[in-house]
This record gives sequence, structure tokens and C-alpha cells, in this order.
Amino acid sequence: MTETTHIPVAKRPVKWGRVMDHSILILGSLFMLVPLLMVLQTTTTTDLETIKNGPEFVIGDRFDDNFMAAMFKASGFSGENTGLRMLINSLILGIGFAIGKIVIGMMAAYALVYFRLRFATLAFWLIFTTLLLPLEVRILPSYEIAQQLGLLNTYTGLIVPLIASATATFFFRQFFRSVPEELVEAARIDGAGPVKFFIDILMPLSQTMIAAMFIIMFVYGWNQYLWPTMVTTEEGMYTLVRGIKQLTQDLEGTNIPEYGRANMLALIAILPPVLVVIIFQSWFVKGLTESDK
Repeated sequence: MTETTHIPVAKRPVKWGRVMDHSILILGSLFMLVPLLMVLQTTTTTDLETIKNGPEFVIGDRFDDNFMAAMFKASGFSGENTGLRMLINSLILGIGFAIGKIVIGMMAAYALVYFRLRFATLAFWLIFTTLLLPLEVRILPSYEIAQQLGLLNTYTGLIVPLIASATATFFFRQFFRSVPEELVEAARIDGAGPVKFFIDILMPLSQTMIAAMFIIMFVYGWNQYLWPTMVTTEEGMYTLVRGIKQLTQDLEGTNIPEYGRANMLALIAILPPVLVVIIFQSWFVKGLTESDK
């Protein structure tokens, strides 16, 4: 019989640098999740328990009740601002915001890049400087114009006054400048006019950039608080962000703040932006990197 020789297997050295990197990332993720878990815990208890004990490690049994109250219970005087209604208003605002800014940004960038305007560069920098004028700076004249046009308490008033976007114009301009000139010449030889070239060629090529801009503009519109507060006075037009603020402001007299309902609405308000980011994540990264070519 022959003896079997055992060859010792060399142990792989522990890469402590990688272990440290992963530990930091895991701890950072847990740190970011703590506020979300605290909000989730308060949706399972009564408001009195939350006021008395604050956030705890105990999971209650009021999750279903708080969810039904958040989605279908009306607050205020009109009975129209249920959570479902505010969710619909926020979706209309976010989607309208994103689509409007993308359309305006693409059209402006297309004109600046392909129409060879005499003062195209000057016009672009004038548009770009509007980034120095945030909404808070121009909110009074914007509100006055919306009021004079009768746009208060309308979806048009929520969306249209703010859809001009220097950010979208900048990114689409950079992307259009990366399109080969040979493609433009080939389309011209084939008889494609400006509109046909824009719709049939540029728009399909811009899918990744459109997805990237949709994420940015949807989240921006979804989180709007100041402008909807200014232009909507009817409770049926409230958005989720404003509705949550209203529920947590009820601190006077004998009224108890509805922390469970408000925190449930906060969790519901998180879901649409998260879903949009997850769905368009790969297109988002690809769209932003392609703009630098």
C-alpha cells in the first residue's frame, strides 16, 4: 500500500483593509437606517405611547390602524385631504414636474446646439445663471403671476411656473454636443427635417439621459413644500409633504399630535422616490456618464 501524502494548503492572508472597508460601510448603512426604523416603530404604537415613552424597541399592534387612518382618514374641515388624495396630488406634481422640465430642457438644448443661433452661447449662460436664483428668491413674483393668471389651487399652478430648468438644459446640451456630426449630416441627406431628426433620432438616443433627469426632477418635485404651500389653500390640493407637516403641527389645546398617522404617511412618501431610483438606477448612472463624452 502506498501512503498518501497530504500537501498543506496555504491559508489566504486576511485582507484587513477590505474587512475594515466593509465594516465601515455596514456601520454607515445601519446608522442611516436607524431613523427609518424609529419612524417604523412609532407607526405600530398609539400616539399616547409615543408621547409618553418616545421611540422604543417594542413593536406594537397598531400598524394596520395607522395605515388605514393615514390613507383614508380625512383631517381638516373639508374632509377631502385623505392620505390617498395627497398621494395622488404628490404623484401628479412629481411626474408633471419631471416631464415638464425634461421637455423644456430638451427643446432649449436642441435649439442651442443645432440651430446655430447667433447668441447661442450668451443665451446658454443666461439660462445657466438662473441656477443662482433659487425658488425662495423669486417666489413672490412667481406667486403674484400665478394669482393674476388664476392658477391658484390648480395642478397647472403647481407645475407650470417652475418647469423651466437650467439643470436639464445643461445636461441635454452636453449630451447633444456628444452626438457625432456625421449623424446629423446623414439625417439631412435622408431628408429628415429638424422635427423628424429630433423625434426619430435624438429622443431615442437620449433615453438614458431622460431617465437620469426624470429621477432628479421627480424627487425634486415630490419633495416640494414651499411652493405648494403658497399656491394651494384648498385642502383637496394638499400634497403629502404638506399634509404630514399639518398633522404634526397640532400641538395646542387638548389635541394629541397624530405621530402614528404622520409617520405612516412619511413612510408612504418615501416609497415612490425609492422605486423610481431603483427602476432607473442603471440608466441614471449611464446617462450622467454619457453626458461627459
